[in-house]
Amino acid sequence: MPAYESWASSPASRKVMRANRGRDTSPELAVRRILHAHGLRYRVNRRPESTLRRTADIVFPTQRVAVFIDGCYWHACPEHGTRARTNADYWSTKLAGNVARDRDTNERLQSLGWTVLRFWEHEDPAAVASQITGAVRRLRE
Repeated sequence: MPAYESWASSPASRKVMRANRGRDTSPELAVRRILHAHGLRYRVNRRPESTLRRTADIVFPTQRVAVFIDGCYWHACPEHGTRARTNADYWSTKLAGNVARDRDTNERLQSLGWTVLRFWEHEDPAAVASQITGAVRRLRE
């Protein structure tokens, strides 16, 4: 059997990509700290629906609120997203797939009665937390 071939264009790019975090990113932690200070309790890095292979960054199971804090590169932010110069075909396909999966996730969760909140990593954590807090408290009433 042949040795594993990395998709990375170089050992350096492979090292950078492997270092990217899938959870507990700085924007997520900042928002979670504020939510906790507001007295809200939540689940972290959890599937809102066990039958759906999608993981939300923050989940309020009782209120059925799923929060996603999307990275600008990985989710093709219209304001800060960039195009890869190396291996561009791979990355454009990969990012388009991420965007399509995000849309599909929103639709599936909403059809199951979930409120889906999506934010970009560059958004102000206090403003993000305020919107989340408002949505969760409205659903508690």
